Amino acid sequence: MAAPTIGEAVVLRSFPFGEADRVLHVYTAASGRLGAIAKGVRRTKSRFGGRLEPFSHVELSLHRGRGELATVTGASLVRSHDRIRSDPRRLQIGLVGLEAMLRLFTEEEGNDRAFLALTRFLDALDVHEPPRGARPALDPLVLSFQLKLLWLSGFLPHLGSCVECGAEAGLVAFDPSAGGAVCATCDRGAIALTPDGLRGLAALLGTPIGEAPSLGLGDPAAREALAVVTSSYEHHGGFRLRTLA
Repeated sequence: MAAPTIGEAVVLRSFPFGEADRVLHVYTAASGRLGAIAKGVRRTKSRFGGRLEPFSHVELSLHRGRGELATVTGASLVRSHDRIRSDPRRLQIGLVGLEAMLRLFTEEEGNDRAFLALTRFLDALDVHEPPRGARPALDPLVLSFQLKLLWLSGFLPHLGSCVECGAEAGLVAFDPSAGGAVCATCDRGAIALTPDGLRGLAALLGTPIGEAPSLGLGDPAAREALAVVTSSYEHHGGFRLRTLA
């Protein structure tokens, strides 16, 4: 019988299975993305049911058998992140981040930096105060997180010079098919970028997730950053995030 594996993980998604079980998608520090089944977790007397909600940062004990899903044999909380689940504004922002993680990191392959980025995002979101009335997709915290995930996935937008001719001045648009900014001469109907938008993207990429600079409520720079993120998903990953719809 294989020995249980133990390590830190964040629950990205869970859904009911059968009468009492729950299937989890978790991202682990040691092995990357994993699927697991928590048997009996939906019963009232389950010993670790409340510890396996989405956003939970946990120490997991898993038994790896022959099937695709590991079996949860133990779970202890590192951080519950209950403030995220209990606040509608934080929840919507957090769900965007979890879906981005699910779609960009699909392999069972450890990535220390991706796990660190995820835990820092959740820690920052715990204390973040989203502006009332702001669209969750434009929140600087989740824009910063997604740009860093694109970087870690190898899809970082090239913004320092024109991807077509190399010009460093006069950048006016973002071409997702080329993966970067273009100048007016090379622009063929790409996504328009203002100087403020370029500076905003550089600031979001260049600061820690928890210190993501505010781009202002309704600021065009935030919308431009979102357009760069979503078009990068579509052209390089082949998907759209449902939580951004």
